[in-house]
Amino acid sequence: MIVVETVKEVREIIREKKKSGLKIGFVPTMGCLHRGHVSLLDVASKLSDYVVVSIFVNPIQFGPNEDYEKYPRTFEQDKIMCEKHNVHMVFHPSVKEIYPEGFSTFVEVEGQIGKVLCGAKRKGHFRGVATIVTKLFNIVEPDIAIFGQKDAQQAFIIKKMVKDMNIPIEIVVSETIREKDGLAMSSRNNYLSKEERAVAPIIKQALDEAYSAFLNNEIKASSLKKIVEKKISSCPLFKIDYVEIVDTVTFFPVEEVVKPSLLAVAAYLGKTRLIDNVFLTK
Repeated sequence: MIVVETVKEVREIIREKKKSGLKIGFVPTMGCLHRGHVSLLDVASKLSDYVVVSIFVNPIQFGPNEDYEKYPRTFEQDKIMCEKHNVHMVFHPSVKEIYPEGFSTFVEVEGQIGKVLCGAKRKGHFRGVATIVTKLFNIVEPDIAIFGQKDAQQAFIIKKMVKDMNIPIEIVVSETIREKDGLAMSSRNNYLSKEERAVAPIIKQALDEAYSAFLNNEIKASSLKKIVEKKISSCPLFKIDYVEIVDTVTFFPVEEVVKPSLLAVAAYLGKTRLIDNVFLTK
């Protein structure tokens, strides 16, 4: 495994690998790797010949009052994890390498898909995500890129961006990996206190209760959302940011779940914002 810090070197190496006929797999990350990331690495290894992982905490996807400065950075541990899971290249650029002086071009996410859920609550977030992912795709030029289902809206946006912009990359979305108690794995889980960590699985329990009601023929979105809100609100440590059900094609909110929909939750547990989701489909 090699660690590369410059765009120029990545391109030179990838060019040679492609000349040899290798299929390039790519997993973009912000580091602080956990078992959820490992599952993405394993998928990339199965689907490609040469696996590239980027580790870059992207400043432009963080809002002014968000956690960019304190976001966990564990590069030495991340390298070890990558090497154990058949990664061939780690791309670890500086902020100046990605956003040199004078940088002024951004990828905007227009339409409904970027206006709801985290798009409504984190202004500019998906602009930052779309910009960095586009840059990374142009640098690495992978054949396939792997993303996690936990960040469902992000995955939908990237799929749409690739389609809209005719980017010749296959996007694979891998299932959410969870702790034994159901909490979706996230680097931000490191922020949780012992007390907060103990109650964090309530989000998944709330989603499970709503999904069970849906399987028992409850299709009213308002009723399903109330189930989630009631469960999460039963713990005073939580503050709900949103509970929404949207159509998986249009991303417009639905009144009744009569076709595949996404039930998505964001909630603050103390100062830590957690997200999770479940697909409502039979």
